[in-house]
Amino acid sequence: MNRNQLSAQEEAYQYLLNAIRMGELQPGQRIVAEDVAEVLDMSRMPIREALRRLSTEGLVAMRANRGAVVKKLSKDEVQEIFEMRAALEALAAAKAVTKATASDIHELEFLLSRLESVKSDLSLWITAHREFHEKISAISQAPRLLAQISSLHALIEPLMRIWIEKAPGSKNVNSVHQEILHVMKSGDADAMEKLIKKHSKVTADVILQSMFDE
Repeated sequence: MNRNQLSAQEEAYQYLLNAIRMGELQPGQRIVAEDVAEVLDMSRMPIREALRRLSTEGLVAMRANRGAVVKKLSKDEVQEIFEMRAALEALAAAKAVTKATASDIHELEFLLSRLESVKSDLSLWITAHREFHEKISAISQAPRLLAQISSLHALIEPLMRIWIEKAPGSKNVNSVHQEILHVMKSGDADAMEKLIKKHSKVTADVILQSMFDE
């Protein structure tokens, strides 16, 4: 595969990944390679390669006679993803506490202020929420750990959008993020690990209830 083909495949991958994360492609929705190729003005081959990549990441299901479909997760799958996320994010956050610089703290303060300022906009709030948590994980300076967390976020973000659309008041959780920043400043790794696990469990419980206990 030449450089141009790789570039086209990456463009197609990023386009589809963003559409899934932003809820533009809903769980269970069919992805037609020809339609995507027309939108991106490229051949179908890079689209198909991007779909295979998304399939290996658990975001797309390749089904006989239906082609590619945005994967709809079961309750057990959602529970497992949140448990993995809690464990990995807690580990990353505990590492981050010991490595955070003044510049890192300043950036987290900025991200937290933006989280508060965009709480009336669903799409912007979800993005700001992800960036706040990703910054904490990035401070850990553990690239393999960060890659695993990022892949889990891609699975979780569409669920969070569905949850918040059903319950707009659920965005009023910024006080938890203020507490996370406070613990980050304190340098207490154990407290940070416990807080992140608690935060993730609370989020998982309300999303699972919203999605499956109707």
